Amino acid sequence: MTGAGTATQQKARTLGMVQAVNEALDVALGADPAVFALGEDIQEPGGGGFGVHKGLGVKHGAHRVRMTPISEQAILGAAIGAAISGLRPVAEIMLMNFVHVCMDQLVNHAAKLRYMSGGRTPVPLTVRTATGAGGGFGAQHSDMLEAQLVHAAGLKVVVPSNPADAKGLLLSCIFDDDPCVFVEVTGLYFAARGPVPEGDYRIPLGQAHIARAGDDITVITYGRQVADCLAVAEQLAGEGVGVEVIDLRTLQPLDTTTLLTSVARTRRAVVVHEAVRRNGFGAELSATIHAELFGQLAAPVARVTAPDTPVPYARSLEEAYIPSQARIAAAIRSTL
Repeated sequence: MTGAGTATQQKARTLGMVQAVNEALDVALGADPAVFALGEDIQEPGGGGFGVHKGLGVKHGAHRVRMTPISEQAILGAAIGAAISGLRPVAEIMLMNFVHVCMDQLVNHAAKLRYMSGGRTPVPLTVRTATGAGGGFGAQHSDMLEAQLVHAAGLKVVVPSNPADAKGLLLSCIFDDDPCVFVEVTGLYFAARGPVPEGDYRIPLGQAHIARAGDDITVITYGRQVADCLAVAEQLAGEGVGVEVIDLRTLQPLDTTTLLTSVARTRRAVVVHEAVRRNGFGAELSATIHAELFGQLAAPVARVTAPDTPVPYARSLEEAYIPSQARIAAAIRSTL
């Protein structure tokens, strides 16, 4: 699929990422009484650490937007119990590093219950979490850990790159019958703005978006790096290089059809992500491409990632940690 979603005819307004996520939650809470949100400090006046729930508690009631103790295990434990009883909880784990605190609930219970019950116990749970380097939050608050979540069979993992996708993908997660982890990049919360359709707008999970077409090389990415890759593609277009940029949007399920079709045509690929290189999701993408298209590739798949270190705190080091447009361009030129 190369479009922005299934409801492209709906009226769109320009929104930021926080507004888009807030609107998705508002639509879901209004559409189905089984939906409710829970998390730390999500009630008024702040509406959570990043203001995503602002106004929702007043509109839908404290029983639908529920405050929790500062306990990730309690949040996920309560959410899983609610999900298997027929509700559709949307649990906020404020920062992605804190998912480690509740990995037992998420990986050993939410991800496996449907499988272990022979399909009789769906777990319609959505876990929203935020992360990303660049904000000076330090090493314990900034990691991209998507590869760990994709590795857990039974979880669906989504990383939007723009406000429209954030709304459309989050609504699809909330109304999916399997547990979904929805990763919001903090660097996009206030920097990313774009047109967002009104109403109940959904983008199917497992469908990548060709953000820019090109014939010479395929760049595969997601989250904040989509904007950087598009900027590099625009720069290289001036040099006569056609860069195709694929925004995966959903890491699990993965749209291998769009991915492999593009690389089979361009015969060259660069994978870009913010997480560390070692055992990152880019390694899985590279392995998939090499296994399926080995005889057709004109060059090995390149990866542009963060270094294998914790996220630094000093601004200059943090800026060097994040994959830069210069490094992306260099990898493309080298692969060509």
